[in-house]
Amino acid sequence: MNITKETVEYVSHLARINLRDKELEVLAVQLKDILDFIDKLNSLDVTDISPTSHILALNNVLREDSLRESLPCEKALTNAPLKKDKFFGVPKVIE
Repeated sequence: MNITKETVEYVSHLARINLRDKELEVLAVQLKDILDFIDKLNSLDVTDISPTSHILALNNVLREDSLRESLPCEKALTNAPLKKDKFFGVPKVIE
């Protein structure tokens, strides 16, 4: 896949990331290298290989889920800069 400086510039604009011309060129090369490597991996024959999630056999160590008292609302909101009733107040982030 061909990644150009213009493609990276367009995507950075969509992501609201300001990049300099030199950064755009470097990222274009790096992304092209990554996609080329993915193409190499896609060309491998993996029909006889079973899927795995990890190369080592792992087991999760889980603790018992026990019921306990939660933090009271007043204590949780003690240092909150903005409160609304029993909730944290947050600024609006949608433009």
